[in-house]
Amino acid sequence: MSDIFWKQLREITGDGRCFRQEDMSRHTTFRVGGPAEYYACPGREQVTELISLCKSYQIPWMVIGNGSNLLVGDKGISGMVIELGKEASQIEVKGAEVRAQAGALLSVVARKAADAGLSGMEFASGIPGSVGGAIVMNAGAYGGEMRQVVEKATVLTAEGREKELSREELCFGYRHSCIPEHHMVVLDTVLALERGDLPSIDEEMARLRRLRSEKQPLEYPSAGSTFKRPQGYFAGKLIQDAGLRGYRVGEAQVSEKHCGFVINRGGATAAQVRQLIRDVQDKVEEQFGVRMETEVRFVGEF
Repeated sequence: MSDIFWKQLREITGDGRCFRQEDMSRHTTFRVGGPAEYYACPGREQVTELISLCKSYQIPWMVIGNGSNLLVGDKGISGMVIELGKEASQIEVKGAEVRAQAGALLSVVARKAADAGLSGMEFASGIPGSVGGAIVMNAGAYGGEMRQVVEKATVLTAEGREKELSREELCFGYRHSCIPEHHMVVLDTVLALERGDLPSIDEEMARLRRLRSEKQPLEYPSAGSTFKRPQGYFAGKLIQDAGLRGYRVGEAQVSEKHCGFVINRGGATAAQVRQLIRDVQDKVEEQFGVRMETEVRFVGEF
């Protein structure tokens, strides 16, 4: 069965865009994780057919973008990982709207918008994720969020139909949309931006780059902010006040530069990262009675 599935998979994606036993550390910003049993990089138009193939063979599947919010277990992932990346990353600017496919990087979308004199995506220019993932979790930074700019998104429903959802229908909340709970896949989006002044947009993007460089441990692999902001608190401050700045489990560490980041100092395992995250959650809860939730998703076998 596996040979037949593999043959049909290659027919859909073409050679060079599907792999077996693909090392997931190459596809996550944490730079950790074991192999995916199957790994495919389809174009937007191939996603429906690819998921249908997985379903017909009862092969579990999951969709990733730039891997910037994932912790993949050291033993890897059974089934299919579908990467909506560069093969599904077209961007089109029309008036004050930007249409972007799910695999487009936020930084590239922000740059193209700026070059067209459009403001609104400055906050996202340094987020190391893709459009699809950003919509799924309503990504945000420095006071901006995707819900402020998304006009609508085209999704693939659990039944395999394409459907257009408005901003309201996406049910955006803090690091939340309705996409995961309805088992949908983001295919593309339309962003509604505003006319702006290119020098002013560039100045704001440069200011945010400086802030990130000063405040965040960009020199180490990480998944960005590891924890959601607890209501009434700041995650990094809670971790710092718990005495956990620089806390380590093997080569995984709470960043000394920003306690809200868990970093891979080099050679960390997924198990070490997961243990460190759990230690932080336990110690903060023990001291302050607050159980912090992760922004990072744990996938695969640890």
